[in-house]
Amino acid sequence: MTVLVTGGAGYIGSHMVLALVDRGEDVVVLDDLSTGFDWAVRPPAELVVADVGDIETVGGLIESRGIDAIIHFAGSIVVPDSVADPLGYYLNNTVKSRALIEAAVKGGVKRFIFSSTAAVYGMPQVNPVGEDAALDPISPYGSSKLMTEAMLRDTAFALDFNYVALRYFNVAGADPKGRSGQSTPRATHLIKVACEAALGKRPRLEVYGTDYDTPDGTCIRDYIHVSDLARAHVLALDHLRAKDENLVMNCGYGRGFSVLEVIDAVKRASNVDFEVRTTDRRPGDPAALVAAAGRIRDALGWAPERDDLDLIVTDALNWERHLMTRAKGA
Repeated sequence: MTVLVTGGAGYIGSHMVLALVDRGEDVVVLDDLSTGFDWAVRPPAELVVADVGDIETVGGLIESRGIDAIIHFAGSIVVPDSVADPLGYYLNNTVKSRALIEAAVKGGVKRFIFSSTAAVYGMPQVNPVGEDAALDPISPYGSSKLMTEAMLRDTAFALDFNYVALRYFNVAGADPKGRSGQSTPRATHLIKVACEAALGKRPRLEVYGTDYDTPDGTCIRDYIHVSDLARAHVLALDHLRAKDENLVMNCGYGRGFSVLEVIDAVKRASNVDFEVRTTDRRPGDPAALVAAAGRIRDALGWAPERDDLDLIVTDALNWERHLMTRAKGA
């Protein structure tokens, strides 16, 4: 049995590959390297450079490699970019996902794990937000992911096909062994940006809005360590191999930290008091977005191992230092 990981040369996908390889799975990575890196795919995983929307290529891999499950990460993820380029996001995240699902069905692959997002909830009225909350995305990014969830639901209803959709909250950190981390140059995630500011890779850090209805006026988010997230996918894979049951679950810790709390954590870990500037709110940012995380714990027996903001920040900072060393040696 072989697992196909789309987008496996990217941030979260590369950690998924590590988790699978660490437990002896055969892994094939499909990635066009538009945002991923070939060096992020650690042997013995096989890298195939191609487009996830290429049905013939995916079909050939399913047949030749004996694929029994697909874990789908490939796609575009920057919310403001999705507002500026909605058609591009619907192409990458929805149209190509449809092609991948079709290839899976044609090839007899019955197990599919999908990388979804908390952006499907839009501006939730209640936190923590549960899986049964209203689905009202406010960006093409969130809408494109929700459309793929709908395609998976309808395919599973009609055919011999099962899926797990995992709705990520704010993913951060890096592999504790230093094998992978967030490497995208244009990354917008707060912890990575703050680590770059601490190490002098950015002149300052900007805080978007300090007048939210939160204790310190800045946005609150639920930060989940990428290694805990990868392990959730492993458990989802085990679930699909054992049961014909579809699941939709949040991936978060169930508690949040404000922007200023995250900045303080990065300053503590780096021992650098980097410049922070405040500016206006960004359109569409909810004041708080925290996961109700009981379903994934109950359904999969998932128990996080790195649920600590200082630990998440330290791992991210160590990876950022690694990237600086790598760049010097290039």
